[in-house]
Order: sequence, then C-alpha cells, then structure tokens
Amino acid sequence: MTAAIRMQLAPGSAVTIPDVSWQEFESILEELGQKRTTRIAYSQGTLESIAPLPEHEIPKDLISDIVKMLLKAKDIKYQPFGSTTFKRQGLAGVEPDACFYLQNYQQMIGHDRLQPDDPPPDLAIETDVTSKTTLDAYEAIGVPELWVYDSGNLSIYLLRDGTYIKSNTSPNFEDIAITQIIPAAVECSWQVGSFQALEELEAMI
Repeated sequence: MTAAIRMQLAPGSAVTIPDVSWQEFESILEELGQKRTTRIAYSQGTLESIAPLPEHEIPKDLISDIVKMLLKAKDIKYQPFGSTTFKRQGLAGVEPDACFYLQNYQQMIGHDRLQPDDPPPDLAIETDVTSKTTLDAYEAIGVPELWVYDSGNLSIYLLRDGTYIKSNTSPNFEDIAITQIIPAAVECSWQVGSFQALEELEAMI
C-alpha cells in the first residue's frame, strides 16, 4: 500500500484509500517515516495522502508567521508544534501545516513527542486542503479551531458539540478581520515577498 502511495503522488496530487484499518494506518506512518513531503489524513477507515505543490510552502509559512505576530501583539503565550502527527487511537490521524497550543502551552513545553494523554492543539492551520477526510479527522481529534486557506480564501472552523461550524471570526482574535487580512497578506507576498508583506501587515495592525 505504501508503494502505491509513493508511486502515484506527484506534486499537487492526492490518493484516497478506503477500508484501511487502524493497524494498517499505523504501519503506513511507520514505513513512510517523518522525513517526507507527503501529508496524511485518516478518518473512519479512509486514508488520504497528499503531496503539496511547491507554492504551498509560501502561504503555509506566511500564515504561521502572521499567527505568531498576532499572538505576540496580543501578549498571548503559545507553543508551536508545526506539522506533528496528531492521533486519536483507533479513529483518526492528521498532520496540520502548522499548529499552536495556547490554553495548554505550558503543559507542552519540553515535549519532544506527543503522549497519549496530551491535549490537541488549540489552533491548527491547513493550506490547500478542504477534503472531508481531513475535516473529519480534526473533529475526531477535537481541535477547537481550524483555519483552512484555499484558493485565496481563508475559512475558520470552530468545534461546537463535536462538529465544525464556519465562523467569520476567530475567538482568539475577535477584533481582527482574520479572513480578510490573511488572504490579502498572502497575495501581497507574491508581489513583494513575505518579509515585506509581514512588515506591511505589522504596521497596519
């Protein structure tokens, strides 16, 4: 199964495999290892493997930098956990582009790997992914807030009673028009570069 994933995944493509057991999912993660460009999502027996396009990296890094800048400006302490593989035993697994612990940041300081009783991150970020498998996985893991950037738009999903609902605002940044400033900053970065785009945004806020 892993060989099939490796062979078919050119940049920008995805492979969805149904009827994958939890044991098979764990074996696939182990065989693929950590040093890979593909990203995995697993929920309700469906495995999805995605190979991001090269241009995926710029929005991913920029949005992560914007979150750090906004958290610092609001004096909110955080612990970033990057693209760590988060799992809920037997149910779901997912690898965000970036994620942040806010409420539980202190608990996660010094962790070099996740423990079974560790909480999910408070905020996760995905770019160019809108599949049901991915959203279901985040719901199962219990991530309170998920941002999905796709095709120039940012969607905010908030977990309510175990299900995501779309929101126009982020509870962590209620006074900031996140869904407007992030797409504008990404577009600006294509014109002037990420450094200047961040500088311009910082001056604006």
